[in-house]
Amino acid sequence: MTRGRVYALVGAGLAASAAWAAVLAPLVEGDAVAPPWRFAGLPQQTLPRTDYRAAAVDGRAALRIEARGSYGNLVHDLPAGSRIATLAWQWRLERQNPLADLATKAGDDSAVKVCLLFDAPLAQVPFVERQLLRVARAASGEALPAATLCYVWAHAQPAGAVLANAYSRRVRYVVLRGADAPLHAWLDERRDVAADFRRAFGDEANEVPPVAAVAVAGDADNTGGHSVAYVAALRAQP
Repeated sequence: MTRGRVYALVGAGLAASAAWAAVLAPLVEGDAVAPPWRFAGLPQQTLPRTDYRAAAVDGRAALRIEARGSYGNLVHDLPAGSRIATLAWQWRLERQNPLADLATKAGDDSAVKVCLLFDAPLAQVPFVERQLLRVARAASGEALPAATLCYVWAHAQPAGAVLANAYSRRVRYVVLRGADAPLHAWLDERRDVAADFRRAFGDEANEVPPVAAVAVAGDADNTGGHSVAYVAALRAQP
């Protein structure tokens, strides 16, 4: 993923369920990706598009993500000022990309990641990166986020690693699963968004900005590799 691709996630029980459901729509409905989830790629993209489709796995309605030398994200825009306190989901890796290495530009691919795009103020961005972001926004015609936090199932990095994208520090990774995590098995995640934001972007800000969008993605455009993963039951609590 180049810099442009980085720029270019009865009673109390019912109330809790409603709170989870209020923020994000389901990833899939029936045999299709559910609106308002939408594919977001590069302007005039010539690369193959990462394939997103509905699938049933072990009785679960899931989003299947297949990257084959490809790029593209599935994005869910949120109303201005949206807050997410907790993000939870299930994911499963069927085929890892052994060429992926998030610490390098040549290996900056991932089989699956869940990202939060924050509406962070430009004032908190270091000067040089601020100018680059302004240029990227002008070129793309989009309000590209000043801070994106991605939870990643990595190959070269161990669980617990936190690192910046090799092309842009506007994107930072928190590795939740590494190469030692089991394949072909569902794993559950539940994250404290504020704690993770401060962990990843604490050098720039302590206050957690609103979330502009959530994205789910897999890519293999830098390595030319091939990966397959699933995500299910993605939900957010304000």
